[in-house]
Amino acid sequence: MKKYKTIDLCAGIGGIRKGYELAGCFKNVLSAEIDKNACLTYQHLYGDDPTNDITTCEFKDKVAKTKYDVLLAGFPCQAFSRAGKKKGFLDETRGTLFFDIADIIKRTEPKAFMLENVDNLITHDKGQTFHTILNVLVNELDYKVIGVTKKENGELEYTAKDFVRNSRNFGVPQNRPRVYIMGFSRKHFGNKVDDLPHELPTKRDTDIYRDLNELLEMNADDKYFLSSGYVETLERHKARHEGKGNGFGYRIVNLPEIEHPVSNAILATGGSGKERNLVIDPKKGVAGKNVPSKQTPLNDRGIRAMTPREWGKLQGFINYAFIDEKTGKDLFSFPEGLADGSRYKQFGNAVTIPAVEVMAKFMKKQLSVLDQSIRNFEKESK
Repeated sequence: MKKYKTIDLCAGIGGIRKGYELAGCFKNVLSAEIDKNACLTYQHLYGDDPTNDITTCEFKDKVAKTKYDVLLAGFPCQAFSRAGKKKGFLDETRGTLFFDIADIIKRTEPKAFMLENVDNLITHDKGQTFHTILNVLVNELDYKVIGVTKKENGELEYTAKDFVRNSRNFGVPQNRPRVYIMGFSRKHFGNKVDDLPHELPTKRDTDIYRDLNELLEMNADDKYFLSSGYVETLERHKARHEGKGNGFGYRIVNLPEIEHPVSNAILATGGSGKERNLVIDPKKGVAGKNVPSKQTPLNDRGIRAMTPREWGKLQGFINYAFIDEKTGKDLFSFPEGLADGSRYKQFGNAVTIPAVEVMAKFMKKQLSVLDQSIRNFEKESK
């Protein structure tokens, strides 16, 4: 099987890269990330220093000199300008990271790309941001985007929600909807791209965990248990919001009455991502215990935050993506001395690797079909 070379932009700690590597025919040749701690973890995991800024001419020149096939990027959702409409959709995106990704695609013309983003992308600015992105990719860069039909006059037909996939359907018990945009180059493959499937995969065939009960690791370290004072604060906060008719507030996600518990989305910001994913851990001896880092004794209900390790399992980094096939040993680890806060942030910022792996296998299949069609055409032309 042919190896396709990938570049990994807005790379974080390399979840998209890993998902593609697991598909078996993708090899990463260049990475870019600007968060210092994420760069340390990335280098620790892969042996490559991803410290590059995709907005710079220097990096774009580096990409232009790099032979590669597939561009991968998990870019942030940012507001677009209204100023450049006369100059085209790409001009509207100036000052955003999407502009720089599109600029790199324009300069280097990869065979294919996959972009990942938060699900709010499809509703951002009443859908205008998403529409602009698709117009750039389809009409200005000339890619066939899975899920988009281009009419003769250049108008695009698509259903925005069809681009959203939820991690809970890809083997892990986390309610995490994300947008996936995948495109294939008309310049490379011609009109054969119009024969590609109209939608991305919607699920994974097998579960890694049936529910949170299979994933959680009970008897966690005391430091993850909430103080009684903090639990009271959370309860008052929740009561205030419920009084106003809001659904905000802390959540315990593994209550015994829930048959197959699933976590809420974990977040890079940590705080609310933790508070909406509290668990009951019936560890003996923690109730009323005084812990140096807490102002009041530990609560008597066994309520704790999920651990960074549990977050890593929710994203497929731990106990899945880095398991050595020969020894069965899990090779995932963080650089020594990385604080819990950074671990939560890095997992919260990351993609769900098992979901990306399914997307990568889908791309692998389509690229194989397209490459075969080119070979057949060349044979017939001789």
